[in-house]
Amino acid sequence: MALSPTAAQRRVIEAADPVTGRLRGTPAQLAALVKRGLAFRHPRPPHDHFLTPAGHRIRETPEGPDAVAVPPEVPAAPDTGGVFAARVGGEETAPGGTGPARLREVRGAWQGLLELRRMTHPDGSTQRPCAWERSHLVRAAALALEAAGHRPAGPDGDDGYRVRATPQPEAVAVYEPDGAALRDCAATLERAGWQAGEHTEPRTRARYLLASPRKV
Repeated sequence: MALSPTAAQRRVIEAADPVTGRLRGTPAQLAALVKRGLAFRHPRPPHDHFLTPAGHRIRETPEGPDAVAVPPEVPAAPDTGGVFAARVGGEETAPGGTGPARLREVRGAWQGLLELRRMTHPDGSTQRPCAWERSHLVRAAALALEAAGHRPAGPDGDDGYRVRATPQPEAVAVYEPDGAALRDCAATLERAGWQAGEHTEPRTRARYLLASPRKV
């Protein structure tokens, strides 16, 4: 298990922006938090630092002998290329576990993605997908759905969403056997900056969404 942050590092963590997790501190403090997996450095200028989901957990954990240590491999926000993975549905083993810890990880990843949108769009908009999402379509759509509280399908294909790649450029397919839930998925994706239309597979007659990131 990794060591708990020092008192100075904890003060930096506790002073982070409550929504975006943006950090302020000395270069040495920020580098140390990155090394511990509690922060990540944004890849684009001005290269600000932000809390990872593990960093958010540290901020929410009371300081003292009962504080929870941080595991050496922690989920990362989506733009870091780290180990965090949104649930696409149908996995044999659900990534990240379940319960409140998973909810925090998903919330932190979604906030990190919104911040990535803000920092990479010339107009600072968070209302439309960014380049990372266009190059990771399945993961990006799945994150939008999981962050909004939709339930991914289990390994046996029970009720829940499944996000899959398609031959079409910049488009994913979203399956959900319940018609009302499928329409709810469409509404969520549209709020997240995607275009989503409902279609029917010719052979199976299954209904699905064809979704693509909105450009304007």
